[in-house]
Amino acid sequence: MSVTATPRPTGHPGYSQTMRRVPESAEAARKLVRAALAAWGQEGLIEDAELVITELVSNAVDHARLGSIRVVVTRPSETFVRLGVVDRSRDIPYLRTDSNGDNTRGRGLLLVDALTDRWGTDRYRWGKQVWGELKCG
Repeated sequence: MSVTATPRPTGHPGYSQTMRRVPESAEAARKLVRAALAAWGQEGLIEDAELVITELVSNAVDHARLGSIRVVVTRPSETFVRLGVVDRSRDIPYLRTDSNGDNTRGRGLLLVDALTDRWGTDRYRWGKQVWGELKCG
């Protein structure tokens, strides 16, 4: 698994890494997020960002197709950090607000919604990217 760092218009590199679509990839995704945020001097975002990327990877592991995902960490502007997971499924995740008794699965996007300033899904012809943005400190 190699990490790619690419220049961006904001002057901050974007970081991305292709990972296997397995639960253990959440730890590798957290490491990538920690490295990017430390490089940008945004250590205050690390705790929330780790929770967000863990949920996004978990969703992709549960619902995507094919054997790999791509984790992307970028600075779309000076004021935001974007955490994303790209996969080959065109199924769009939705925010579950229903209560289903003892079922503890399926509510990860509630956490993403609570911890990010905004989140969404970018659709591609071959799949999608689910992302969340945190305001820089």
